[in-house]
Amino acid sequence: MRGRQVLMQTLLNHGVDRIFGNPGTTESPLIDSLLDYPQIDYVVHLHEGVAVGAANFYAQASGKTAFVNLHVAPGLGNAIGMIYGALKNNSPMVVTAGQQDTRIRLRDPVLGHDLVAMAAPVTKWSVQVERADEIGPILQRAFKIANEAPAGPVFVALPIDVMEQETTISPGAPATLFAASRPDPAGVEAMARLLADAKRPAVIAGDDIARAGADKALVALVEKIGTTVWFEGLRGRNSFPTDHPAYRGTLAFDAPGVARQFATNDLVLMVGGPFFEEVWYGPGSPFVPGTKVLQIEAAPSRLAYNFAVDAGLVADVGAALEALAQSVAIDPAEAKRRNEAHKEQKEAEDAAQKARVAKAWSRTPTSMARALAAIRAGAPADVVVVDETITANLDLFKTFTFKGPDDYFSGRGGGIGQGVAGAIGVAVAQDKRPVLCVSGDGSSMYSIQALWTAAHHDLPIVFVILANREYRVLKHNIDAYRTRFDVQSNKPYMHMDLTGPALGFVDLAKGMGLGGTHVTKADDIKAAVAAAFKSGKPHLIEIEIEGKR
Repeated sequence: MRGRQVLMQTLLNHGVDRIFGNPGTTESPLIDSLLDYPQIDYVVHLHEGVAVGAANFYAQASGKTAFVNLHVAPGLGNAIGMIYGALKNNSPMVVTAGQQDTRIRLRDPVLGHDLVAMAAPVTKWSVQVERADEIGPILQRAFKIANEAPAGPVFVALPIDVMEQETTISPGAPATLFAASRPDPAGVEAMARLLADAKRPAVIAGDDIARAGADKALVALVEKIGTTVWFEGLRGRNSFPTDHPAYRGTLAFDAPGVARQFATNDLVLMVGGPFFEEVWYGPGSPFVPGTKVLQIEAAPSRLAYNFAVDAGLVADVGAALEALAQSVAIDPAEAKRRNEAHKEQKEAEDAAQKARVAKAWSRTPTSMARALAAIRAGAPADVVVVDETITANLDLFKTFTFKGPDDYFSGRGGGIGQGVAGAIGVAVAQDKRPVLCVSGDGSSMYSIQALWTAAHHDLPIVFVILANREYRVLKHNIDAYRTRFDVQSNKPYMHMDLTGPALGFVDLAKGMGLGGTHVTKADDIKAAVAAAFKSGKPHLIEIEIEGKR
């Protein structure tokens, strides 16, 4: 077999049925082979970063290992930011790039560079195939490493001449692995004892709960104990139903802020995440003195990584939560009292959000709170939300109800542009459910080429652009910077307005083959969203909303 045939057969062996990519000259062996392998679809993108962003969310939404093919040094460079996002999202991905012919590597060929060194900082493993005999074994190892907890992207460089070499080494095949470990009974007992002694426990639900399908196991434990549940400020999945009385929202982006949120808690259980991604330095710990800290992780590398824990458990997340629920001994009357108190608090928070929407009802341009309420009213009940709302995120979570892990997808790491690109991957993976992508105007421009891919592949995504004509989050952050560093200033916000000229998203959509609707009045939002979904085609809705107040 030739190297390219080994590559394609290895993909089939590992269950890969689509490639996310942007073709180039050194990728000719792969592109030219696609007709011989009709089982594999190629999702074509106009920018390498969009291809990786789509693959990142596809891995999350499908539960499969995503496969990406990029183009030499500039193409890999274009994709580095999105590969970083996939690393933070713990998305299992094999990212490849065509490399120049090894016989001219000493001549500094056009587009040539050390691809392995470029990719290494943002991947779990980075390697170049040097001969066709290595293609099967290296790809087999790449798929294995990408899926080992914590999962993440790996990179493989594929020189064009190596792809055309002959080899007798068979294509790589996946091993049958049973990696879900059972929790140590001693660790379960220690955690159960600490949970039983706690008076005001709280849980931080990480993305691994959703990935493991352990959300129901978490609900059972939460209701048995009577604990509250929080998400990290940045999260990629929905690990706990947001309409549950125990749900309390998202954590702050600095240690003192988190500590204030946990001020009344005497125990915090962290489950399945890196904990925490902070934006601002703040002195001290996210936990007030005396707080007991517990942690459950599928990989030992995360356990007690940033702070000591009173009990840590390495195990399959679902198995650990089930074991804890069976072992912990809580007075049912006390648990009932806590759960009822949580319900009252949740009802008060829901009423406060309704009052917030009502207070801002008649504002012009439309308030974020009312815009999100109208979008929810116009969207189908079973809609999947791809989120990059940033400053509107709190309103999104107070307006939409996300019951299961596959109801919500977002990016981690803080790099923007992931939402519009990621919606492509979610739509490919979740092709039986309607997909709504909600993004800010600034964020969307980082991967706006994704609209063409949606039209090209006829993916019925409804893209909603919340256009406030500014980088609103940066204005909030410059206020925070001035406060935190005692910068006395009443200067204006420099270079943070997206005006002069204003971006025309409906025109952009039309130029890439999508229908578009420009909404300036809040009363028109619901009907515009409903009509977009009814069309069954990819559609963009630009909604003018208020700026920073």
